[in-house]
Amino acid sequence: MSATLPAAPPAPGATTEESAAFLWSLIEPEFFTEVGWDGDRRVLTAPIDHPMLGMRACPVPGCDLPSKARGLCRTCQDQHRKSGLPLKEFIELPRTASRVVPGQCRVDGCERTWINSQKQPLCRSHWYQYVQFGGTLPEFLTDPAARALPGLGDCGALACTRQAVTAVGHRLCHPHGMQLNQLRKEGPVDEQMWLRTAPSGCNGSEISFRGLPDLVVAQLLFGLQHRCRRGAKTDVGGLRSLIDRTIRPSQAGRLEDVPRPGVNSTAVILLNRLTAYAQRAFKSPEGEYGKDSWDLAVFGHRGTVEFTAVHQPWLKEAAKRWARDYLTRVRSRSTSSHARQHMTALAFLSRSLDARPDHGLDRAALGRADIENYLNRMTFLEANGRIAATTRVSYVRATRNVLRQSRVMGLTRADGPLAGLPDDFVITRHDVPRPPEPSEEGQDLPPEVLRQLCAHLDLFEEMTCRELRVAVELLMDTGRRPEEICKLEYHCLNRDRQGKPVLVYNNWKEQRIRRELPIHEPTARLIREQQERVRLLYPDRPLSQLVLLPSSVMNQLGTKGIDATHFSGMHRDWVTELPEFLLDDGTVFDEEKVFPYAYRHSFAQRHADAGVSIEVLSPLMDHDSYQSTRCYYRVKEVRLREAVDKVTAMQFDRHGQRVWGAVTTLLDAERIRLAIGSVQVPFGTCSEPSNVAAGGGACPLRFRCMGCDHYSTDISYLPELSAYLDGLLRQRERLRSMTEADDWARAEATPSEEEIARVRRLIRRVTEEVDQLTDTERAEIQQAAAMVRKTRQGFLGMPRIPQPLPDLRPERPA
Repeated sequence: MSATLPAAPPAPGATTEESAAFLWSLIEPEFFTEVGWDGDRRVLTAPIDHPMLGMRACPVPGCDLPSKARGLCRTCQDQHRKSGLPLKEFIELPRTASRVVPGQCRVDGCERTWINSQKQPLCRSHWYQYVQFGGTLPEFLTDPAARALPGLGDCGALACTRQAVTAVGHRLCHPHGMQLNQLRKEGPVDEQMWLRTAPSGCNGSEISFRGLPDLVVAQLLFGLQHRCRRGAKTDVGGLRSLIDRTIRPSQAGRLEDVPRPGVNSTAVILLNRLTAYAQRAFKSPEGEYGKDSWDLAVFGHRGTVEFTAVHQPWLKEAAKRWARDYLTRVRSRSTSSHARQHMTALAFLSRSLDARPDHGLDRAALGRADIENYLNRMTFLEANGRIAATTRVSYVRATRNVLRQSRVMGLTRADGPLAGLPDDFVITRHDVPRPPEPSEEGQDLPPEVLRQLCAHLDLFEEMTCRELRVAVELLMDTGRRPEEICKLEYHCLNRDRQGKPVLVYNNWKEQRIRRELPIHEPTARLIREQQERVRLLYPDRPLSQLVLLPSSVMNQLGTKGIDATHFSGMHRDWVTELPEFLLDDGTVFDEEKVFPYAYRHSFAQRHADAGVSIEVLSPLMDHDSYQSTRCYYRVKEVRLREAVDKVTAMQFDRHGQRVWGAVTTLLDAERIRLAIGSVQVPFGTCSEPSNVAAGGGACPLRFRCMGCDHYSTDISYLPELSAYLDGLLRQRERLRSMTEADDWARAEATPSEEEIARVRRLIRRVTEEVDQLTDTERAEIQQAAAMVRKTRQGFLGMPRIPQPLPDLRPERPA
């Protein structure tokens, strides 16, 4: 099946007739039927049940007037107010709802419209005749004098859809006749201009396009079609008001020429969007190349990119060639922002070349000195605080990319924009400054902060909506990027071969589609509940077209996910409303560090701290290389060193005596020992050389650690010591009651009283030392001990045992 090629847009400078014909050709025939377009009358009558045109049917049976609100139409509202009945009783009354619409005169064959459907169901001429007749209306209708009259034609106001009721003057309908009389009383009026610009007088779901230029009508309908196809809701009354009050009075021949009243008003926003859609129909990539401002929607991206800040023609042309190549090759959500970043970087280079006597126009005269001037300028801007250190690095790197790629693309050939550019006008790899050392603090959120956030999720849902709350919960549980969660498809939950739940998502940053992430059952249950909610919100839409977290703005079809930028802003408002985040040690955590992407850092850091290897964590985070994942292990190592510093201060020998020494030497030795100089035993560390060399499997004393000077322990082993003591006591009692074994075997296997006493004394000494600390010191020591316990490599040659993740949400493990 071959696709139909769209019509080619008219050439620049085309007439308004050609432009209008092109837009009419782009409007789908089924759209005309869908919105009730009458081409002969130039009137649009939107169906009451149309999902995108913002009208609701009046709940009164038999009434076909629309209601903008969830109440009654205007006619039924008046009747309800006069009745004095409760709304429910008024709706259930057995009656036929009346609708005041123009109708034919009751005189047989008369082509004129009545004045009033109930009191005056006759045209004006016949009403005057009826008043003089003096009889009843049925008698008048049968009187031979009541002859049919020809119609008076359309109202003289160009936008009006009613018939004229008078044959004198401008032949106006009754409402427009009254309006003109009122204007005449107020002062002189340009009646011909008023006839061209008077409001249509339509109501309900009817919009009149009469009296507008053909191009303007085509632009409005094409823009309306685009909004409907995108699922954007357009209020019929708002569009009618925009036409009657703004577009028609301006007498403009194109939408772009219509004056914009007010600032960011609803009418201006709608007018700007309709204009942008209509203008975009005439654009093409070939047409954008010659401009200094590109609409990236033509290239399949979002936003715009500007080249006006690049002053040298040769550099601007090279920038355009690079941008054209980049926009074609790279297809991700961040492509447009990266392109703008490169153009901003080139703007700094252009300003540096402006300082030359020739303003950088003679490219053959450039050289290495100009590159050095540019690099010095960037250093100067950073030193004076005008740009950040990371910004300087990214801009220099971006400039290097453009210059290098331009040479690769052959732009330095004789016919290229960079012809004659010297070879030394280039930024080398060594010219790019090294990025600043990343902070050792890490960007993850402490478990205490995450628990406080989870406790206030109800407030976030109250401030926003259910979809944004679910987004926060999924970010916490899965560690995905905010944009990946916001754009989840409806069918994002799957099962692997073992029946375990799997999240199916799209990595928009790297354009990797349908990635899979193992998740827990509570998270899967949350997704299923959200799927049921979406199914109820959009019962008539195919499931394959729905998203899991639909936006509440311009999304009548349920195909548009929540906006990541809007989500970030609402998340910031929520965090600001929360009380201070207190850590376990009493310090206050900075709320500026709580942002949506921090949940991803927290997810990765929790797994790194729990002992998950980098080979597992890197694909779990969907990183391109281990380099991106290593930062979490670097933070883990920094935290481990801090923990060892604290734990070493609570170190004991086998007699329970506290070990003291030169603090710096002791801590450095402890760090090395933790890595390679010792081996773990179930209740401490062993530094006996032969046992360490054998990986903990060659103890000469057969693991009688309490009687060996090579054994030491610290507060982090207190749980293991307590467990070991409990095991010794259980073993002693079990052997005492055992009668099947010989005495020598039972005596050999029974733990000695000396070992039990030694372990008890050691536990008591460690506990006493901890009890002497302040509450703050005790909390810090316990936290450090927990960190050290997570890093242990197992014992006695056993494989590494991963540590459990922090219990942030008991009802939904992360």
